[in-house]
Amino acid sequence: MERTLYDRDHHDFRAMVRQFIAREVTPNRQRWEDQRLIDRSVWTAAGRAGLLGIAAPEELGGAGQDDFRYRSVLKEELAYVGAASLAAGFALQDDIVLPYLLDLGTDEQKKRWLPGVCSGETILAIAMTEPGAGSDLQGIRTTARRDGGDWVIDGAKTFITNGILADLVIVLARTDPAAGARGMSLFAVERGTVGFTRGRKLDKVGLHAQDTAELFFDAVRVPEANLIGTEGRGFFHLMERLPRERLSIAVAAQCGTEAALDWTLEYCAERTAFGQPIRDFQHSRFLLAELVTEAEVTRAYVDSAILALNAGTLTAVDAAKAKWWASELQRKVVDRCLQLHGGYGYMMEYPIARAFLDSRIQTIYGGTTEIMKEIIGRDLAKRGAAR
Repeated sequence: MERTLYDRDHHDFRAMVRQFIAREVTPNRQRWEDQRLIDRSVWTAAGRAGLLGIAAPEELGGAGQDDFRYRSVLKEELAYVGAASLAAGFALQDDIVLPYLLDLGTDEQKKRWLPGVCSGETILAIAMTEPGAGSDLQGIRTTARRDGGDWVIDGAKTFITNGILADLVIVLARTDPAAGARGMSLFAVERGTVGFTRGRKLDKVGLHAQDTAELFFDAVRVPEANLIGTEGRGFFHLMERLPRERLSIAVAAQCGTEAALDWTLEYCAERTAFGQPIRDFQHSRFLLAELVTEAEVTRAYVDSAILALNAGTLTAVDAAKAKWWASELQRKVVDRCLQLHGGYGYMMEYPIARAFLDSRIQTIYGGTTEIMKEIIGRDLAKRGAAR
């Protein structure tokens, strides 16, 4: 079916993205994987190309364009070249952390931080997860206490995307231990702040070039001006922005699914066995027909969710549906596509092998598949109770 999500401006933007990728990403992607870290220079190159901070105001370096379709274009193009590690870092910057600064930041905070975010000189991260608290954020133990005109933060975080390179980290901490969800707040901690240190760059199954890290806060003192949003509303600020985060993961999963299918269709046309292309075997044709159909049907839902996000009508439940379904489909498709590659699918020189490793996290971060189903299930229970 014809896809109608994009207009001329998005197609022009795609051409810019492709030029950037050909110049800055494709020549360096394997080196980043080998050194297990992406160069900071690609961030500033992306800033110069106008690919970061698109939603930020023009006077602060952005494009003033909060249209998620531009973000979708960038995800698609990075997926096609197998740059999942870079895509994850950029997504964390623009899809997840930037909205906190745009929606909750004071004028002073925006003027201080947004120009660097848009130029790529300020890399963002958000520190929620702790060694003993993942999907259940109400179990966090990191604290922030008042001391004069400052806040003093103590605690540890783990699994933090962009953790090594980050220049500005938004930290979730308890400011009133007795208030439960109403006793959490968000704080911006800047690189170089005394007591803020980074632990290991974590050795992951996939996304090897992406810098996921441990962060430690030992009596880290930040001024009152670094409070993000409203004191005691930190947990709710997070919940309000989870639909966008989960849609971002769903879009990335969809892009990864389509890239894997493209690689596999090309491989099956070129690779022969028993005197004929692999695609000519009935099993291969049926399997590819199944996978392509599922991918295209899912694409229709994900595209609708993108438009709903733009319109401000995307619900947490619909985002949960998109996230779990698209990420689980990506796992299935990548696994089946690797199988069709045979032994070559197990070789890291083929993009399907890296995709097999990189895609495994998709059903875990941003809320596991099980958590997504719980969200949907609770909504169904409410519907039943309302009848």
